[in-house]
Amino acid sequence: MSNPLELFSGSFMQLFVVNILFLLVLLRGIFYRHSPNRDSLFGFFMFGNGVFLVTHLLQAVEISMGFAFGLFAIFAMLRYRTESIPIRDMSYLFLVIVIALITGVGPLSAPSLMLVNGLLCGLVAIGETHFFAPKVYKKNIRYENIQNIKPERYDELMADLKERTGMDILHIEVASIDFLNDAANLKVSYNPAHRVDDSTPAANNVDALLSKSKSNG
Repeated sequence: MSNPLELFSGSFMQLFVVNILFLLVLLRGIFYRHSPNRDSLFGFFMFGNGVFLVTHLLQAVEISMGFAFGLFAIFAMLRYRTESIPIRDMSYLFLVIVIALITGVGPLSAPSLMLVNGLLCGLVAIGETHFFAPKVYKKNIRYENIQNIKPERYDELMADLKERTGMDILHIEVASIDFLNDAANLKVSYNPAHRVDDSTPAANNVDALLSKSKSNG
């Protein structure tokens, strides 16, 4: 493709627009609504467009073994030199790659392509609803009443935390125990319907409330 104008006369621009459209639906319309992380949004969007450009423009090129190993080394270097990301974000990254590959080199017509990508985005949207699985938030709490962390007193621990935090707690896990200071670090899972906003004074005082000294109890 020596003439740049051939990009506009062929299927490239049409597929490029379709790829951008469904990446925006997946990332800006679904992902960003539930995980407002601008850095991840930007990274996933650019990654999806980069995969589309590479796969579509090189689909007719015979790639040598050395070039293939070079691409593998680049992706491996990026993977091991970056911090690990949550499994949910990794799933979105995988879906971004799927959309880019299907759009770039998939043997589908434009209507079929839009239908497949639309079904994929629809499945993700359903997966983000409460009908698929209720949302559960987690919070780390330092708890001073160490006697209640015994397995046989789990119900008492649950009732105490519910009363003192006002959260609809679903599950409690003991992360670590500090016998020197008679305290324990707990991982609490709770219903977001009663979620305490981290920006409110009440939320900022939860840890202080639970880690107060026995002399003030």
